[in-house]
Amino acid sequence: MWPSLIAKAKEGGLDVIQTYVFWNIHEPQQGQYDFSGRKDLVRFIKEIQAQGLYACLRIGPFIESEWSYGGLPFWLHDIPGMVYRTDNEPFKKQMQRFTAKIVDMMKEEKLYASQGGPIILSQIENEYGQVEGAFREKGKSYVRWAANMAVGLQTGVPWVMCKQDDAPDPVINTCNGMRCGETFAGPNSPKKPALWTENWTSFYQTYGDEANIRSAEDIAFHVALFIAKKGSYVNYYMYHGGTNFGRSASSFVITSYYDQAPLDEYGRQPKWGHLKELHAAIKLCSKPLTSGQQTTLPLGQLQRAYVFGDLKSGECAAFLVNNQSKDAKVLYNNVSYQLPRRSISILPDCKVVAFNTAKVSTQYDTRSMVLGEKFDSEERWEEYREAIPNFDRTSLRANMLLEHMNTTKDESDYLWYTLRFRHDSPNAQATLNVQSAGHVLRAFPSLWLFSVTSCMPLQFLGSAHGAHSNPRFSLDSNVTFSTGMNDISLLGEMVGLPNSGAYLERRVAGLRSVRVDGRDCSNDSWGYQVGLSGEQLQIYSDVGSRKVQWSKFGSSANPPQPLTWYKIEFDAPAGSEPLALNLRSMGKGQAWINGESIGRYWVSFLTFNGQPSQTWYNVPRSFLKPSGNLLILLEEENNGNPLGISLDTVLTTRACVKVSESHLPPVSTWVAEKQSGGKKNNNWMKRRKTAPIAKLSCPPGRKISKVLFASYGTPSGDCQSYAKGSCHASNSETIVKRACLGKRICSIAASKRKFGDPCPALEKTLVIDVECK
Repeated sequence: MWPSLIAKAKEGGLDVIQTYVFWNIHEPQQGQYDFSGRKDLVRFIKEIQAQGLYACLRIGPFIESEWSYGGLPFWLHDIPGMVYRTDNEPFKKQMQRFTAKIVDMMKEEKLYASQGGPIILSQIENEYGQVEGAFREKGKSYVRWAANMAVGLQTGVPWVMCKQDDAPDPVINTCNGMRCGETFAGPNSPKKPALWTENWTSFYQTYGDEANIRSAEDIAFHVALFIAKKGSYVNYYMYHGGTNFGRSASSFVITSYYDQAPLDEYGRQPKWGHLKELHAAIKLCSKPLTSGQQTTLPLGQLQRAYVFGDLKSGECAAFLVNNQSKDAKVLYNNVSYQLPRRSISILPDCKVVAFNTAKVSTQYDTRSMVLGEKFDSEERWEEYREAIPNFDRTSLRANMLLEHMNTTKDESDYLWYTLRFRHDSPNAQATLNVQSAGHVLRAFPSLWLFSVTSCMPLQFLGSAHGAHSNPRFSLDSNVTFSTGMNDISLLGEMVGLPNSGAYLERRVAGLRSVRVDGRDCSNDSWGYQVGLSGEQLQIYSDVGSRKVQWSKFGSSANPPQPLTWYKIEFDAPAGSEPLALNLRSMGKGQAWINGESIGRYWVSFLTFNGQPSQTWYNVPRSFLKPSGNLLILLEEENNGNPLGISLDTVLTTRACVKVSESHLPPVSTWVAEKQSGGKKNNNWMKRRKTAPIAKLSCPPGRKISKVLFASYGTPSGDCQSYAKGSCHASNSETIVKRACLGKRICSIAASKRKFGDPCPALEKTLVIDVECK
């Protein structure tokens, strides 16, 4: 997907692709590196270069990024004396070694701009200012060391530290956030440019949370404001969010990542068009922005003009800002301008408005999940029930409750805690109380332990879990014990490792205390098993799936059980559209296709509104082969039903646009005038006289098949909800059908010349909604 995504970014007006470097996937074991497949960092940078773009390499190597353990490999934890991200010799040694490894790889391929390559910036550390105070003087000395170490690698391009106000020279301090034009205090030296390394286009989402929606208008406003205040660089975090495949997401973070970005998880374009217009407008101002002098002029209480003038060329650009929550009329250069609320108008010649951040006239796409292949046939599914270990079947023993992360070493989400104890009370009923530091717990008694040989029904004592805001929780359950020896098996689960905060190496997870009828069993003899037997056998792969005896779905007389593996084969759907696995009928678990993990799912963790945080899971077509694809799921709960799963197609089935007479023509209507005598004047560029244009396009291979709505006049609402108003041109639908039906792309001027004038003296708006087939 890299080439198409980078091409879409370039088409959208981007100049730079910025990426983190993920230490834990490139060095999963100390000294053992992996840059294969989609981990091929050099290939990724070369693809950026091949498309004529620049690159920013944020090496970190701590990255946070809602990535498990913030990108740190867990083996660091076992190095004696290790303290992460501070003036600690063991950590600094490993950090310098890995950073130098990455820099040397880039140098060998001549990828730095100083060598003619695309990399123009590098980053060391990541948002360290947020934890620096916790380390006191060692935090300050670490910042100086990290900066000196990075600069000493002699890349020939600048280094940055984001959210690091005390970044030592020559390292550049940068801003992260949604409103850096308002919140950034600026560079800590006049020799440094103002850089915005993370403009959050949305916000990461955790299980149980609703999606965070940030409008295209708000993003455009803050980009334009940052540029108006002498900003030199704005990076969208994220421009394409993508997917946290495998177990890469940090604690409680959903598998989909920044799906509300300009390019969504599937490479579609919800906010892309409006920002493309913004970028084009800013680039019309390039000469005065880069070589002109900035002056600011008050235009009102909350209105201001930022003007850039180049005295030599006479070129001028202005940004007229209305930071008020209502529309405003301002006077600039003796000309009146109408500024919508919370908007910025960009004037590339200090006269005519090319773009306004609040006036969206680009297409609004409706992404639809179209039902594809239904996996509702019982005959096609097979199942395998995970064996529940008891104390005898464990080899790792300790007279204490072991900490989860330090025991699993991030090799699995799962850790079994097994206990054998004597119950001599005549009362068979007892209470079980477990306190956990996260994230999920499932409890099983010995009396009904399921095994492959006994086929006894697996009874379930219950489960409990925490949340991103508070991973700690307790489980209380009534248990029936037999007189004499009894076993309890407790399955602790992590949903990603933590990814931020000071002293990350000291974090704990898993069980902290276990009581049976009030007796503390925490220091009894415990047996442990890391991971599930199905994981160890890799039954999610083609080879591993043959190592176990699968049963026909539902062949057992027992009801569905927790910890059941499901398997089905299917053929790849025809076409090239993105695909998504609909897991609404499942509970919690993991899914693999042809051995490739498509991530964790947790459909049963509902939001406040009673809906799953994520229902569809991205299936890249590169994971598929034409036929015989193997889908395997591990369902951890007992209420998941694989018969409700489907593989759906992700389509833009509708396209809608809303354009008013007050909207601006596309920025592309600006053209440079030919200059006489090689000299430029104040009229160096102009806008072709044209009405605002409603432009509609369907995805390749699809055409406009139906006009769902068309009204020129005063329609109410927007593309998500609309209706005809009191003023409506009766020929609206006829004109749109004539211009658009049967075409993939069509354009219609929103003008009374085209539609007539159904209501003189009123501003007219054109709303068109069409179906793509």
